[in-house]
Amino acid sequence: MNVLLSTTYFGPIQWYQKLYRAHAVTIDTNEFFLKQTYRNRCYIAAANGVQALSVPIERAKLTRDVRVSDHGDWRRVHWNAIQSAYGESPFFEYYQDDLRPFFERRWEFLVDFNEAIRQTVCELI
Repeated sequence: MNVLLSTTYFGPIQWYQKLYRAHAVTIDTNEFFLKQTYRNRCYIAAANGVQALSVPIERAKLTRDVRVSDHGDWRRVHWNAIQSAYGESPFFEYYQDDLRPFFERRWEFLVDFNEAIRQTVCELI
């Protein structure tokens, strides 16, 4: 089965299921960028319920052209939220060194950021 997927920022488990089950996968970066999607947003299970984390972006027509904005201190905010939500969970200490670099480095394009995350998550799985 061939699958065409959108790029995603720490996508939901269903996204990784489709990726795993596919024989061939294409990540579509030529699609029009739509707001309110997993391309620059993820949801984590925080102490007070579900928390949305959004990577600030500079808008573009096509997904491949979307740049990550350094607006605010989003990298620190996201890493602190992830640590707060999962820091006491079993095995977090084994994965934090693999995840932390995503929040220490500046990324120019959203698709590069998301692809690096995808590669790391797939290696860890």
